[in-house]
Amino acid sequence: MKLRAQYDRRYSSESRRLLKRNESSSVMQTNSNEHNTQAGNGLSLTLQPEILTRTPAAGAVSSPSETGEVRVPISVAPGETSGRPASRRPRAGGHSHSHSHSHSHNRPHSHSEPESDPGESDSESGEPSTSLSELRYLFRWVQKSLPFIVILCAKLVIQHALGLAVGVGLFTTFLYANKTIQNQVFLQDRRSKLECVWLLTFLTLSTLLLYYTFHAETLYYCLIFVSPSVEALGFWEVLWTVGVTNFIVKFLFMGLKCLILLIPSSFMTYRSRGRWYMLTEEISQVYQAVAPMPVWFRFLVTYHEVDGIAGLTLGILLALVYLILKLLGLYGLWGSLQKTGGIFLNNEQNGTAATKSQCSEAGDVCPICQVEFRDPRVLLCQHIFCDECISLWFNREKTCPLCRTVITDKVHKWKDGATSPYLQIY
Repeated sequence: MKLRAQYDRRYSSESRRLLKRNESSSVMQTNSNEHNTQAGNGLSLTLQPEILTRTPAAGAVSSPSETGEVRVPISVAPGETSGRPASRRPRAGGHSHSHSHSHSHNRPHSHSEPESDPGESDSESGEPSTSLSELRYLFRWVQKSLPFIVILCAKLVIQHALGLAVGVGLFTTFLYANKTIQNQVFLQDRRSKLECVWLLTFLTLSTLLLYYTFHAETLYYCLIFVSPSVEALGFWEVLWTVGVTNFIVKFLFMGLKCLILLIPSSFMTYRSRGRWYMLTEEISQVYQAVAPMPVWFRFLVTYHEVDGIAGLTLGILLALVYLILKLLGLYGLWGSLQKTGGIFLNNEQNGTAATKSQCSEAGDVCPICQVEFRDPRVLLCQHIFCDECISLWFNREKTCPLCRTVITDKVHKWKDGATSPYLQIY
C-alpha cells in the first residue's frame, strides 16, 4: 500500500510538470514565430519574473531588464495588414489573459477607424487633373496654330476685300436708315422733313453707286426676277448676289416709307400712316422671298460637281426640294399678308370714342403725351388716351399703359416704321 501511494504521488507530480512545460513551450514558440515573421511593430508583452521562473523554455525569452521585467515582442501575421490585429490561438491560464489585455490597451482604435479606398481617391483626384491637362493641351495647340490662323484670315480678307467692304457698308447703311425712320415716325408732327429728304437721297445714291460699281454683273436683273450675268456662278457667288439684292430691296421699301413720312398731316393722319408702314413692310418681305429664286434655280440646275446625266438629275432634284421649301415659306408669308390687308381695309379702332364728360373726369390730359386729348379713345379698362398715342403703344404692347389690363390679343407689327433685319439668303 505504501509503495502504491508513493507511486501515485510521483505520477501526479510528473504529469503536472509535463502540462506546465507544454503550455510554456507553446507560448514561447508562438511568440518566437511572430517575432521572426515581422519585427518592429511596437507591441510587447510584459511578464512578471515569478511567472517566468515556471517556464523552463530557454532562449525563447529576451533577457530580463534592470527593473526585473521581461518583454516579449508580438508581431503580426504575414497575411494581415498593419492596422488590424493578428489572429492567435487561445491560451490557457494567466498568460492568455495578460496577452489579450496588453494588446487591447496598446491598439485601442484599430477597428474604429476605417481605411479609405485608394482607388476611389485616385479616381476623384484624377478627374480635375485630366481636365486641366486637356485645357493645357488645347491652349498649347492654339498658341502654336495662332500664326497660321492669322495668316489664313489675312489671306481671305485680301482675296475678298471688295465683297467684305460692300457687305459692311450695306449693313451699316441699313442700321442707320432703319433707326432714323423709327425715330421720325415716333416724333409724329415734330418730325424733321429735311432729315427725311436726306435719308431718301442717301438710300437712292447708295443703291445707284452699288449697281454702277458692279454693272458688269448686272445685279439689278435680280429685281425683275431674272438671273444676273455673273461669271462662274458658284456657291459663294450666289450667296453674295442674293445678299446684295436683299439689302437693295430693303433700301427701296425704306425709301417708300420716307415718302410716306413726307406727306403732310392734313392729307394723312398718323393712324393711316401706321397702316401704310405695316402694309409696305409685308409686301417687302414677300418681294425679298421671291427675288433670289432665279439665281438659286440657275445654280442648282447647272450643278457641276457630278458630270453627265447623274449631275443633271441631281441638280433637278435639288431644285425641286428648293422649290418645295420656298413654296412653304411663301404660304406663311401670304397668310400674314392677308391679315395685314384685312387690318388695312377694315380700319380697326382702339376702344370707343370718349365723351367730353369722360375727358373732363380724366383731367383733359393724355397720360402718354401729357397734352390735351386729341381724338380721345376709351379702352375696356375705362382709361382714356389719344388715338395716335394709344395706337403707337399697341404697336409693341397688348396691355393698358396704366393698369396693365390685356386689351388686345395681338400686336400689329411694323406700324412704327421698322424694317425687318432678317436676311433672306435662299
